[in-house]
Amino acid sequence: MQDWYQTAFEVIDLRSFSNLWYWIVLAVVWSSSSHWVLGVPYDMVSRARRLGGQAEEDLHDLVRINVNRILYIIDTAGYLLVGFAFFLLTTLALLGFVYWVEFAQAVFLLALPMSGVFALSVRTARRIRAADGEGLYHMLQVHRFITQVIGMGAIFVTAFWGMWQNLTLGVL
Repeated sequence: MQDWYQTAFEVIDLRSFSNLWYWIVLAVVWSSSSHWVLGVPYDMVSRARRLGGQAEEDLHDLVRINVNRILYIIDTAGYLLVGFAFFLLTTLALLGFVYWVEFAQAVFLLALPMSGVFALSVRTARRIRAADGEGLYHMLQVHRFITQVIGMGAIFVTAFWGMWQNLTLGVL
């Protein structure tokens, strides 16, 4: 019976940075966040720009719906969300980098940059509403580019932190 548990825990590595599933999740999170710009798939933005007509109307409708949804949530529960997000990020930072809980480090390295992307989404939503549809393609493109830059930086920092963790803790 002991061999089964030992084999299971060798196969399912509970350390985050040496676990393949963590890296898959990291890739999926950043791939999805750069593809879904304000809840709109970016291929829809490209199609609307290229074809116009009904595709463009659909894009404008979907952007309007998502902008209204994001801003409603922020306007009604923004302070509560910001407070909870800071509490969660602080808790993860303390658990991860003061008490050295590797899982908390891994979640923090995902959550911190994603909170920046969320703040960017709120800013872009406010700009889109204020511009009333003017320059929509440019704003969505800039939002996607900044999201990709944040993602590349986050992946870079996470990869080096994970490598350092695996090299220093893997020796033990």
